[in-house]
Amino acid sequence: MRLSWEPLTLELKTPFKIAHGTFSHRYNVLVRLDEGIGEAPAVVYYGETQEVILDYLARVPDLGDDPFDLDAVLARLPAGSKAARAAVDIALHDLWGKRLGQPLYRLFGLNPRALPLTSFTIAIDEPEVMARRAKESGYPIIKIKLGSGRDEEIVTAIRKATDATLRVDANAGWSREEAARLIPRLAEHGLELVEQPLAAEDVEGFRWLRQRLRQEGVKVPIVADESVRTSRDVARLAGSVDGVVVKLMKTEGIREALRAIHTARAHDMCVMLSCMVETSVAVTAAAHLAPLCDYVDLDGPLLIANDPYVGLRYEGSRMTLPEGPGLGVTPAP
Repeated sequence: MRLSWEPLTLELKTPFKIAHGTFSHRYNVLVRLDEGIGEAPAVVYYGETQEVILDYLARVPDLGDDPFDLDAVLARLPAGSKAARAAVDIALHDLWGKRLGQPLYRLFGLNPRALPLTSFTIAIDEPEVMARRAKESGYPIIKIKLGSGRDEEIVTAIRKATDATLRVDANAGWSREEAARLIPRLAEHGLELVEQPLAAEDVEGFRWLRQRLRQEGVKVPIVADESVRTSRDVARLAGSVDGVVVKLMKTEGIREALRAIHTARAHDMCVMLSCMVETSVAVTAAAHLAPLCDYVDLDGPLLIANDPYVGLRYEGSRMTLPEGPGLGVTPAP
């Protein structure tokens, strides 16, 4: 199988600000394995740059000639860039589906009509700006990026502007004390969940926070994102959080994402399927696993002005998977 790649510069429709920084462009890499395609996003706060990804791909050895022996092919990948490894995994699964002439969801035995509704993300800005964007989006589920120091003001403004279901994501931006103080106040606005309130490594803090909130009668689910990469992390967090966020770029692809989802289920944890700022290639790949999940945050293509592919289709928050083999994505017209 022949591996090839090309760098890709993505233009965002609006600057995207979260607790980790502000971005107007993202620098991803498209990866091809024969006719299969994958994608690697360069997420700086995970130590990934476009250069790191390209350097890794140049070091990948021959992956053999059997796309049906998935685990053996992936075992040949050297250690290094998680995003690049994820891209190869996605391209391999796309190739697998194309050679068999079936979409991935069918090969996984999943119902393509059982996709949860996706949320739409509102990046950090002035409270009135965020409220306006939430209202103008028209989406019934809004994910609010927090960690600006004006979080209560932001959520209050957005709630006044829309009756949408609200999720908040602090991107590890709160201390234990801040989280314990803020979450009960924010919960008064009807939050569906709180994502990554504490630092990624503070597992004991999550356990403490969850117990304290329950003692106060606050039942909003606490869901871990940055704290979770693999299925082993999911098991480590059991009892400390209510759920986990699974992203292909953290699990290094579809194969380990499936293990992470099933591990969460074994520990009675809910699962949110999410993405980085990615094109329709990587987001469609993730969406094939959406029927296994409780929540979905797959709005990456909605944030991009120059998506080079067409795959997952959106009608508001409702998503429809393509019917073509593999990922089912095609070049944009």
